[in-house]
Amino acid sequence: MSTAEKRFGAQSTTADVLAGRDLSGRVAIVTGGYSGIGLATTRALTGAGARVIVPARRPGLARKALPGIEVDELDLADLDSVAGFADRFLASGRSVDMLIASAGIMAPPLRRVADGWESQFAINHLGHFALVNRLRPALREARVVAVSSKGHYASGIRWDDPHFTEDEYDKWLAYGQSKSANSLFAVHLDKLGRDAGVRAFAVHPGIIDTELQRHLPPAELVAMGWINEDGTSTNPGAEKTPEQGAATAVWAATSADLDGLGGIYLEDCEVAEITTTFDYSTGGVMAHAVDPGEAARLWTLSAGLTGVDAFA
Repeated sequence: MSTAEKRFGAQSTTADVLAGRDLSGRVAIVTGGYSGIGLATTRALTGAGARVIVPARRPGLARKALPGIEVDELDLADLDSVAGFADRFLASGRSVDMLIASAGIMAPPLRRVADGWESQFAINHLGHFALVNRLRPALREARVVAVSSKGHYASGIRWDDPHFTEDEYDKWLAYGQSKSANSLFAVHLDKLGRDAGVRAFAVHPGIIDTELQRHLPPAELVAMGWINEDGTSTNPGAEKTPEQGAATAVWAATSADLDGLGGIYLEDCEVAEITTTFDYSTGGVMAHAVDPGEAARLWTLSAGLTGVDAFA
């Protein structure tokens, strides 16, 4: 996208991509919108005039971080909680112009949600899948942005054992699967929703030091080469601030550069190229994360697990 490439890039911030934009009258829902890049997203959209609703597992903490911003309760690991939030929102009669699925977990020890699903697949993907489908009546001319990750490189969908009930749990394979799922969700959602004005995008935010890394002890980060023994970054030039990390999602949700587009993977405020190189230091998206057949298959699996399929 030559126009976008000339204007924005890896170092662009939310302020850059929203410069001169007035989002007054527009409504956004940002999951995870009270910490890390989600917080930067909420502040940027609110600053441009949008009405932002932040559904949070810890609503008290969210309200402290977001004075004056609407907060509601939502636990993505609990489908009843997802349904409850969606019902309350729909009862308000409002439409959603932007839904940014920013909440997520990374590489925790094995944990299963109440339905028996592996927690990363459940929270990062299935909870958001259910949320978007539950909110279908409010999504008219809307953009849905799924925050994926370069971690999708690690694994596609493990069709034979997505919840690690047979194979030994590997937290990085599980994370990779969930991030591939985020991208595939956007691919098929866009296919199903585009005629009704719903467009979807997946984004890689970049490398940002946030609470997402809370399950990783410093010794493991050192062993992985992410930080030095003294806690400093091994590659400080590659890290982004939260405002830079949130820029691609905000761009995806608001930019006219993407009018008429959807079902694509974005990074550094541009459309990512498909790559076959498994390398965290380079850009691009692996083919397995944008494959339409895989996306349709995942949609069917997700609808069967969650019991919702409003776009069919």
